[in-house]
Parts: sequence; structure tokens; C-alpha cells
Amino acid sequence: MKAKLTIATRDSALALWQAHWVRDQVMALHPSVTVELLKLKTQGDKILDTPLAKIGGKGLFVKELEVALLEGQADLAVHSLKDVPAELPEGLTLSVITKRESPDDAFVSNRYPNFASLPPGAKVGTSSLRRSAQLKRARPDLVFESLRGNVNTRLRKLDEGLYDCIILAAAGLIRLGMEERIAERLDHGLCLPSLCQGIVGIETRVGDQETGFYLAGLQDGPTDLVARAERALLQRLNGGCQVPFAGQAQLEGNQMQMEALVASPEGDRLIRLQDQGPASEPEALGRRLAERLLASGAREILGALGIVTH
Repeated sequence: MKAKLTIATRDSALALWQAHWVRDQVMALHPSVTVELLKLKTQGDKILDTPLAKIGGKGLFVKELEVALLEGQADLAVHSLKDVPAELPEGLTLSVITKRESPDDAFVSNRYPNFASLPPGAKVGTSSLRRSAQLKRARPDLVFESLRGNVNTRLRKLDEGLYDCIILAAAGLIRLGMEERIAERLDHGLCLPSLCQGIVGIETRVGDQETGFYLAGLQDGPTDLVARAERALLQRLNGGCQVPFAGQAQLEGNQMQMEALVASPEGDRLIRLQDQGPASEPEALGRRLAERLLASGAREILGALGIVTH
């Protein structure tokens, strides 16, 4: 068996928290193995003056890590699963899905207690088309401005007074010990979360059974099921950061409930549907809900943005 494992990770505070958490879990389960981190900067980390939707979207945060895997520089890559494209490079697989933290979006403000209390014209900072499209529908009187950078950078810009509020993933703030910065967790009726938000996924080379042995204890079965449903929907919709997608699957006994939406970037068109099915068939549920969205108008929204769905 391997005496050392190398984790490929982005070098942001949140990515490093995730990588250190995986390292600590593996070493607790297998004290004989040494786990090291290979810290990399991705294109998404380097290009901070342009909205994600204009520079390529999801793959910008994982490509360099995947190259390190394929070239043998690392044994595993740790990702925020919401950043991982539906299609993986040949030779790589998502081998482990860890337990989900909160999927909620967090309203963070130094001046206002909640989203509803924002005055007309208030500046909202967010890097997400998904968030802005939904929130614009509720409050077209607000000003939405692009906000890029890691969690600490975004909070610093808020604290400097550049925004009246910012919207972040609650999971990131919780994991970084900053839960007290959350003024409000947005209701899903107002802002449905990103597909796979709050989930850490571990990518490895196909057939690497030794690395898989060390990681097996980190797998969370219930989270794996909902992630499979959400990623199946993402794959069918050919989704990325260029289009406001949102969705969440939830287990209820042996059934799975799922809600998802597709919106235009400005939020003037929005298709939102629910479905349910056996928890044992998550991919079927995700694909079925995607087909229903497409048939209900999402195909036209996607087509207008140059995204082809068959």
C-alpha cells in the first residue's frame, strides 16, 4: 500500500480547509499513511476582474487540479462539488462524496438584519448569476454588482463599505468558523441553492484502488444519493456558470424530493418545478426533472444563451 498520498487543492482559505479536513480524516483512519498537500492556483483564482459567466464557468476552478491527477503529481483532488463540471476528463472519477454541510445561501451585512430590510438602491455583491437572477425577481429595486475573490476578500470588501450586503454560501462561512457573519439564511423560496452546494467531492484516477482504500471511510451514502440526482440534472441541462441553474434534492425515507429551476440572467424568465421518486434511482429523478424543465420553457432560455440541449 502507498506510504504517502498527495492532495491537489486550490490555495484559498476554504479550499485549504477542505483539503486539511480530508487529510485529517484519512490520517485518523490510517495512521501509517502520510498525507501532503499540493497547492495550486486555478484560472478561476487568477482572473478576478471578470464575472465567471464570461470566462468559462465551472471548470476554471478544477482544471489545474485534474491535470495534476492525470500527470501523477497528486493522488486525489478535493473540490467544492458545485464547482465540478458534469463531465469529467477521461481517466478521472468522483470516487468519494462527503457529508453535506448546509446548502443555504447566506445574507451577510453589517447594516441590515435581513434581505427584506434592504432599502431601494442598496448594493448587493454576488459573483453568482443564479443568486442575482432569483433575487432580482424579488427586489428589482436593488443594484447587483459582481463580487469575485475568496471568502475573506469578499468579506473585506463588504467591511470597507463597497456593498450594503453580500451573498455567500453558508457552508463556506461555517467551515471557516465565521458563522456569526451570517445575518440570515435565505429561504429556498427566495433563493434556491446551487446544485451540490455544501458538498465536498474527492476526485481520483479511475482504477486507483489503493487511494480508494484510504478514502472509503469518508463516503457519506445519503449525500452521495442527492449529489447523483443533482449532477444528473446538471448534466442533462448542459449546465455551467453561464446560466442561472439551481436545485436541491432531499431524502425523505426511501423517497427523494427534488426542486430545480432555470432562469434567464436578468431573472425576467424563470422555470421552477418539483418532482419525486425512489431514493434508489437518483439519476433517473434528476434527468426526469431536467426534461420537464426543458419542456416547460428552459430549452428556450438556454437556446437564447447559445446552450444546446437535445
